[in-house]
Amino acid sequence: MDAVNERARSNRTPAGASQAPDSAGDAPSRPRSRRPFLILAAVLLVLVIAGVVYWLHARHFATTDDAQIDGPIHRISARISGQVVSVPVHQNEHVTKGQILVVLDNRTEQVAVDRARAQRAQAAADVGTRQADLMEANANVEVAQADLVKAQQDATRYQRVNPQAITRTNLDAATSALRAAQARVDAAKAQVSAAKAGLVAAKASLRAAGVAVESAQLQLGYTTIRAPASGSIAERTVRTGNVVSPGSGLMALVGDRYWVTANYKETELGRIHPGQHVRVYIDAVPGIGFHAVVSSIQRGTGSVFSLLPAENATGNYVKIVQRVPVRITFDDKRLSKNPVSPGMSVEPYIRISGK
Repeated sequence: MDAVNERARSNRTPAGASQAPDSAGDAPSRPRSRRPFLILAAVLLVLVIAGVVYWLHARHFATTDDAQIDGPIHRISARISGQVVSVPVHQNEHVTKGQILVVLDNRTEQVAVDRARAQRAQAAADVGTRQADLMEANANVEVAQADLVKAQQDATRYQRVNPQAITRTNLDAATSALRAAQARVDAAKAQVSAAKAGLVAAKASLRAAGVAVESAQLQLGYTTIRAPASGSIAERTVRTGNVVSPGSGLMALVGDRYWVTANYKETELGRIHPGQHVRVYIDAVPGIGFHAVVSSIQRGTGSVFSLLPAENATGNYVKIVQRVPVRITFDDKRLSKNPVSPGMSVEPYIRISGK
């Protein structure tokens, strides 16, 4: 029996293979490190906390990246034809309201002003003549009325006298004198009416001459083109010696006032109203949040005022969330110290709740 067991053990052990001593035993396996998982969990926890904090903060604001700075842009053009004598401003130069931008040759307009003034002086002299004629006509009426009174008195005396005491010739002469005096009064009154009409016409001519002088002076004033507001010169295309015509563009003037036009989605308008405080971040001025206030909300979406408004009553309809322009006005003095221009991209944050 012992021989059989010995053979069985020898059959399970390959020839030439050495057996490890039983006293050594199996080596223990190295446990895996949990450090990467802890780091990942910590990072995820920080991200979640940061996201929650950002959401809690962002829910108090309404923002959009569809916003830009707007401002008044004045297109400077000529109102009359003329040759450019001088252009005393340069590209990007800052000018004040009333400053001279372009000067045109004014000799023709100056001649027109002198001519209009001469005609006004002539019209004024004519008014004086007509007033003298009226005074003379009134005097003639008084003389004629005095003659009429004398003739009436003579005729009355002859009529009261006994017809047998006067001759028919004397009575007829008194009657004729009375009629002649009445005719002279009527003629004098007609002269007064004519003198009054002449005076009215002369005064009208004087007023017309005065208007002509003002018109000529306006044309003369148009030869000097001034800045309609304070701002900076842009797109200066006019040069000395150019012949310009009415309406021809000379340059642009970008005003000093700026505001923000932010196109918010219509679904956000329920939380926006005038008077809310805004923090505006300008891409060209990083790191500064300018203070502003919601000024107004346009009554109409941007698509309504487009060149080709959408016609939703025809064809297939696809609902698109519309955007409504919201005007935001700056009230931050720091704005004037930074290079801000219309068209720059901004991101406004309107505080819709909280403090």
